[in-house]
Amino acid sequence: MNNSKVLSGLMGLCIGDALGVPVEFSSRNERKIKPVTEMIGYGAHNQPPGTWSDDSSMTLCLAECLCAGFDLEAIAQSFYKWRYEDYWTPRGKVFDIGGTTAAAIARIKKGAKAVEAGGKEDRNNGNGSLMRILPLAYDYKNVDFPELIQRVHDCSCITHGHIRSQMACGIYISIAICLLEGLEPKTAYLQGIKNIQEIYSQEQYKGELSRFKKVLGGDIQTLPPTRIHASGYVLDTLEASLWCLLTTNSFAEAVLKAVNLGEDTDTTGAVTGGLAGIYYGMENIPNEWIEVIARKDDIVNLASRLETAIL
Repeated sequence: MNNSKVLSGLMGLCIGDALGVPVEFSSRNERKIKPVTEMIGYGAHNQPPGTWSDDSSMTLCLAECLCAGFDLEAIAQSFYKWRYEDYWTPRGKVFDIGGTTAAAIARIKKGAKAVEAGGKEDRNNGNGSLMRILPLAYDYKNVDFPELIQRVHDCSCITHGHIRSQMACGIYISIAICLLEGLEPKTAYLQGIKNIQEIYSQEQYKGELSRFKKVLGGDIQTLPPTRIHASGYVLDTLEASLWCLLTTNSFAEAVLKAVNLGEDTDTTGAVTGGLAGIYYGMENIPNEWIEVIARKDDIVNLASRLETAIL
């Protein structure tokens, strides 16, 4: 199981998230003065070291559902259980949730269909679907690429229904698939954006393409840090996570760079950590970080079940 890209992706995401939780909302300048170099606790949410946030909870909910196959309503219900029944929380309690996500799950509670629950306004383009979408990449051998990307879009729509959020998730998953196929990060990035552009050249996506210029240009790693932002906006998170992966040479370096960008530290860490975990593998994730991760054994068990389900 230690060679499992399912486990290393999920664990990498949880670790990136947990590294960022104590310093969420801090400025980049604060992080320059006092950079995160190890797994710390307390801080912003007063949680012990190794505590992951809603990003990982919703990722693990999705992974759990995929063990029984793709069922959008079941995924929406698992998010409901997390929000209202503390399902897949690190320590038995939800302590963080985004406004767009909270509103969507409230709609699900009232009976909204999963694919229609997420907000579709421009202001609903936070990173709350991107942060949890990674598990869908693992099914790439069993589902044709266009169908898989449609599932990604539909899954985004449970909480984030705007086409921009759907596309950010699609680009991320396309690149994750290339990493799963064994490509190194730069090649996976270029191949991933090439593969997805066959879909996003279709008419319904064209109005959004200009917003993705930094990513789809194929050279995001050449941008200076001043051009990379780490807010809760979905495009900022996608750009920052790819930049951190492509400008570093180890798992630890990638996730620490992500967290030390400041602002939405847990989500930038999580989104970076998922990709870096897939590429570098469990053996290259610092063991002292793995050991303190909340519910470590449950994550290992879930990864094993998901791997069995998709093989």
